[in-house]
Amino acid sequence: MLEVINPFDQSVAFQVLSDDATSLSRKLGAAVDAQEAWRHVAVGERVRLVRLGLERFLANGEAIAREVTLQMGKPIRESRNEIGSFKERAEYLLSIAEATLAPDVLPAKEGFERRIEHAPLGVVLNLAAWNYPLIIPENVVIPALLAGNAVLLKHSAKTPRCGQHFEEAFSTNLPPGLLGTLVLSHAETAALVRDTRIAHVAFTGSVEGGRAVHRAAADRFIDVGLELGGKDPAFIAADADLELAVAGIVDGACYNAGQSCCAVERAYVHESVYDEVLTRASAALAALKMGNPLDEDSTLGPLASRPALEFLEAQVKDALGRGARLITGGQRVPDTSANLFPPTLLVDVPNDAEVMQEESFGPILPIAKVASDDEAVQLMNDSRFGLTASVWTRDAGRAERFGRDLNAGTIYQNRCDYLDPALPWTGWGDSGKGSTLSPHGFFHLTRRKAIHFRR
Repeated sequence: MLEVINPFDQSVAFQVLSDDATSLSRKLGAAVDAQEAWRHVAVGERVRLVRLGLERFLANGEAIAREVTLQMGKPIRESRNEIGSFKERAEYLLSIAEATLAPDVLPAKEGFERRIEHAPLGVVLNLAAWNYPLIIPENVVIPALLAGNAVLLKHSAKTPRCGQHFEEAFSTNLPPGLLGTLVLSHAETAALVRDTRIAHVAFTGSVEGGRAVHRAAADRFIDVGLELGGKDPAFIAADADLELAVAGIVDGACYNAGQSCCAVERAYVHESVYDEVLTRASAALAALKMGNPLDEDSTLGPLASRPALEFLEAQVKDALGRGARLITGGQRVPDTSANLFPPTLLVDVPNDAEVMQEESFGPILPIAKVASDDEAVQLMNDSRFGLTASVWTRDAGRAERFGRDLNAGTIYQNRCDYLDPALPWTGWGDSGKGSTLSPHGFFHLTRRKAIHFRR
């Protein structure tokens, strides 16, 4: 029995029964059988049935949001926001499925029929993370089903109830076994990745975990989708709207307690506006309200993992040892059972500090001063990660220059920490490989089949 610990009060929030060898074998076999029939179902009918599951999921949205908060500590208002994002993404993916998955018909050639089919892969294993426990698996589950695949969803041990909600909502109208949920250990999951009945693995998590998944899948020449986090930079230019920019980067650094793959994890500010940005950022961070995440007025909840408190304190200590200055925060909240870490502002941070190079996954905003756009580009690209980056400027030409020169999957102007479902979600370097969302998310979960008929 897996126990899920509430990160605010350390109580047992839920108990979930783990899978054993018998139940795993049954679920995998059922997925294989269900997919064989499902791949012959017309895409329009798949869309209809998946939409019914979406309606069931959203009808239970308030209860699901509360369980998200109990499991991983997200403030309840943010859990509700995740339900809203879930709806937006699902509706977009449903709206483009038929056109995206339709065959690509080539120009006419006398005596021949030529087209490119988008064929399903088979059984997709989705290894989902806890920080956005609804929209992370959604990015794979919904397009995979619409493309004709079966899905086995193994959710994080911190948020297993979220996986069960997927199955409860979507499986009612789908063939039995087409969407199953698993509760497994790391060792059992690794063994499943190597099973020849698994056709694709989608993993969201650490770089180390991604490498392990990639190695195991490579032995069988199957593809993987890996979202492995980021160290996402922001640049506030001299001409930026400072009210908009500071509000944006503070929210980007502290939303979901900073536990976001695309959080703003380092900021570079032009020297001409540096002091004003620090003043504004300090005030914005002070306005955040830490507390019980079930309270409607809480804007900063606990970290999902208690060891993360020590990790963040070590990053702050390292930065201070390299010459950075601490304006606010920097240490866990004492004398509480909650995993609370206050919003933290570090300034004058050198780029070789751990807090500028290694993912923090906490409410820390480290800032450095730059003298030019060239220096900003150079420092922003000085990272092994490349998920997103943002530039805050009124100048369209400057934004285009950063969009061209920055090494990241998504470049924002005057916004950050947001996924538009019409755009591919992808990363460079240690941020991973593959794409979700947009038509490319469907293509990543299908294989090309060339039809070349002489008539």
